[in-house]
Amino acid sequence: MQNGMMEDLTSIIIRPLITERGTYLKERQNTYLFEVRRSVNKLLVKKAVEHLFNVKVRCVRTVFMHGKMKRLGSRPAGRRPDWKKAIVTLAPGETIEFFEGA
Repeated sequence: MQNGMMEDLTSIIIRPLITERGTYLKERQNTYLFEVRRSVNKLLVKKAVEHLFNVKVRCVRTVFMHGKMKRLGSRPAGRRPDWKKAIVTLAPGETIEFFEGA
C-alpha cells in the first residue's frame, strides 16, 4: 500500500461505540461497533479495521444514522448531524484488545 492509502485507512474510523448493545454483541457474537466517515463503503471499513487492530474481519454491515432533533426549552434549536455506524464481525478466535479494558 502507498503512504497516502495508510493515512486514509487511519481516518476512516472516527471512534468506537461503547454501548450496552455493543457490549452484548461483543460478548455473544464477536461483533464490534464503530462510528465511521459517511463517505466510506464496507470494503474500506474492513481494510481499516484489519490494518488498525491486526485482526481478520468476517463481515461488515453499515447503517446510516439520522441526527436527532434538539431543542432548548420550547424553541427548536436545530438537529445533530447525521452519521454512519459500522457493525464489524470478526473471525472466530479474533478479539480487539482496545475493548477489553485493563
